[in-house]
Amino acid sequence: MKRTSLAGDSCPVARALDVFGDWWSLLIIRDASLGRRRFGEFQASLGLAKNILTTRLRALVERGILKTVPASDGSAYREYVLTPKGHGIFPILVALRQWTEEFDEHPDEIATIMSTATRAGR
Repeated sequence: MKRTSLAGDSCPVARALDVFGDWWSLLIIRDASLGRRRFGEFQASLGLAKNILTTRLRALVERGILKTVPASDGSAYREYVLTPKGHGIFPILVALRQWTEEFDEHPDEIATIMSTATRAGR
């Protein structure tokens, strides 16, 4: 099933969602923000099938969120790094994380807590 494009929508939230594509893309961006650069690192972190990861990485490169660069170790591999546009997504990831920390039903299951916001009733 082909996804409907929201690129021409008048709502800026819908347009942003069109750029990200899906939750896997946001998780790839999160991993890139944490310093992951290689295909195998993304795959190990996300447990995503190779074909789906390839499709998502390609889309993020096409949308200017990631770019490929020569491997930092001088090997023939390519690495994925965030572009300035990709780095601009970081505050969105922080906001999503803080929202989850504030309202998640099981905050004790969250690996780390980023904010120091007071949690009423917790």
